[in-house]
Amino acid sequence: MSAFTDYFGHCQGGANELAPIGEVHSCSELMERVQQVGFLPLLESGIAGYSAEGLMAEECRFVEFADGTWEWPLWQWKGPVVTEGGCVYGKFFAGKAGFVAMEWWPDLLNWRRSRCPAPEPGSVEEAILAVLREHGSMITRELRAACGFTGAKMRSRFDAYVTRLQMACRIVTEDFVYPRDKHGREYGFGWALLTTPERLLGAEACRCEREPKESLRRMTEHMTRLLPGAEEKKISKMLY
Repeated sequence: MSAFTDYFGHCQGGANELAPIGEVHSCSELMERVQQVGFLPLLESGIAGYSAEGLMAEECRFVEFADGTWEWPLWQWKGPVVTEGGCVYGKFFAGKAGFVAMEWWPDLLNWRRSRCPAPEPGSVEEAILAVLREHGSMITRELRAACGFTGAKMRSRFDAYVTRLQMACRIVTEDFVYPRDKHGREYGFGWALLTTPERLLGAEACRCEREPKESLRRMTEHMTRLLPGAEEKKISKMLY
């Protein structure tokens, strides 16, 4: 068993207990885990084993071959999980990417937007959102160019703005776009296709009737049951 068994909650028969979290052997199983867990970082989260990567069965881990090619099922599955798995994907966890099940998305958005109000008129963040709304969806480099961040050392500055907007639940990933070689085959790690959650999910899915602090309480209680061995400050870091 991998390290996730030290943290993830196990079924004790109570109505509020979580079912055991099993290893992932397929894309469909990854979709199931996202729904079961609710919040699932893609890679290392700071809590041992708490990530999609940590749930991968041994045969599904990253492998690099002698000729320089590689195989990584998790990276190949993340696109279908985003488009078909009933979840939202973006840099939501301390600036790192991960999945949020639709059941929990309104609460996360409710809490995060209460802490990060809409960008002020004339700000860089407001300009980024305006361009994205005009075009519907764009890969990061196209969005960066459209916003005028084309000079030297502009990439990291722009990416920081986009990450903040994702943490505020104002930008999400719609899908992934891959370049193709001369034979028409996809290759590489792909580019995130960014959009707004209102465009992707609709306004109703981005509405929450609870007070922001109530949303935080619900999420914190869920995460505490999910990760009974994790430190409180680490759970808070994931949600703040």
